[in-house]
Amino acid sequence: MVKKIEFHINELDSMKKYPKELFYIGDTKLLQKRRISIVGSRRPNTYAQKMTHLISHGLAKRDIVIVSGAAIGVDSIAHKAAGAENTIAVVANGLDIKYPAINKKLIEDIEKKGLVLSSYKQGQKARNYSFVQRNEIVVALSEALIVTYADEKSGTLSSINYALKMGKKVYTIPHRLEESIGTQKLLDQGLIEPIYFLDKFLDSFCPVEKQEDELSKYLKTFPKYEDAISKYSSKIFELELEGSIIVENGLIKPTF
Repeated sequence: MVKKIEFHINELDSMKKYPKELFYIGDTKLLQKRRISIVGSRRPNTYAQKMTHLISHGLAKRDIVIVSGAAIGVDSIAHKAAGAENTIAVVANGLDIKYPAINKKLIEDIEKKGLVLSSYKQGQKARNYSFVQRNEIVVALSEALIVTYADEKSGTLSSINYALKMGKKVYTIPHRLEESIGTQKLLDQGLIEPIYFLDKFLDSFCPVEKQEDELSKYLKTFPKYEDAISKYSSKIFELELEGSIIVENGLIKPTF
């Protein structure tokens, strides 16, 4: 059910103009938690996809809410990696419209467990100007902005400009030459900061307590890959993606 926000969100005072109206579906308590925005290209390379997942998931594990724009590409990866219950999606249309259609299930999941915001009434379709305001809200809601991939003429650059004008730090990941030219140029100008060491970066916001749980102890026995998958399935895939384990000769070896 679409509701109108009846309280003032102080962070949005940093916008050029506070939204006339804000509508929502979901849990507004997420607005009381620490928040970081993650945005980027609709067509990120494989490296950016992986790092977006790791950064978003790592921040969510530290009880930080991820804010993004529900678009395909970096946005949707960030939302999914954070978990629907740890994310805020800001959309550029009325909340009765699920756009882009390919992300309908994702948006509905965030409505049920997280929070979806819009400054547009029901029935209003996305327009060029509404995407611009959406970007400004995404940036304003958070203490910092992370851009994992942006081409030279990417619309994501408007989000970076908003963040810099608001005095917020902007971070990106280093890329190879000729990739993510938009962020590379801003790095060269010293306007945004690179993320070189993931754990150090994540811990700068909030260190996570590393406790040796049952899974960690099990992995130190160098179990067979098939046995580990049968016992922990998705957890094993997640650790592989994070680089916390490697598989050699059918055996799992932890890297932590």
